[in-house]
Amino acid sequence: MTDEAVVLERVQSPRGELALRRRGDTYEIISNGVFLMDTSDGRSERLLAQVALANPPRRTVLIAGLGVGFTLAEVLRYADVETVTVVEIEEDIARWNGGPLAAINGRAVEDPRATVVVADFAEWIESAPQRFDAICLDVDNGPDWTVTDDNRRLYTTEHLETIRARLTDDGRLAIWSAAPAPEFVQRLESVFGEVQTYESPTVTGPPDLIWVVHA
Repeated sequence: MTDEAVVLERVQSPRGELALRRRGDTYEIISNGVFLMDTSDGRSERLLAQVALANPPRRTVLIAGLGVGFTLAEVLRYADVETVTVVEIEEDIARWNGGPLAAINGRAVEDPRATVVVADFAEWIESAPQRFDAICLDVDNGPDWTVTDDNRRLYTTEHLETIRARLTDDGRLAIWSAAPAPEFVQRLESVFGEVQTYESPTVTGPPDLIWVVHA
């Protein structure tokens, strides 16, 4: 029998309604009534960090999208990482990571190497204060499955070129998606060249995808 979801908190943001729910031992984040993420697995979020930080040292890391904190927690496992900047547009998601979700992600946001910035990543990256050895992009459900229309601009050629300018000479960009996006991969190739694709199995349905490119 499936556990009934219990709403722990429901808030309004400029982008609509956000809800934090618990179903048994699993926490879920719902955006405008659409499932966004949960804590049931986390393999693909951890893989996002692993492929971005392969062949270290990757001392400076940028994460776009905090989610439930799995990617941040994985990045912090790497001893060579000196600083991690996380840009999360929803203040309440950042707050939940320091509250109900903290036990799930090992209190990752409290690590002294981590800084959480509440901002729109598309705007923040335009004037980012530094370049990064690795960037992990995990915003919404991927290029072709966005809950918020404004997030589509994150996956445009113009935005990809901005990200590339914020990578160090040997920097690496890893992008998470819940579904294939052939046209987006072509855009990635036009900006970065070769694209590596990784698959992460899910409990039900097709695998999550991660694309990796180099500056």
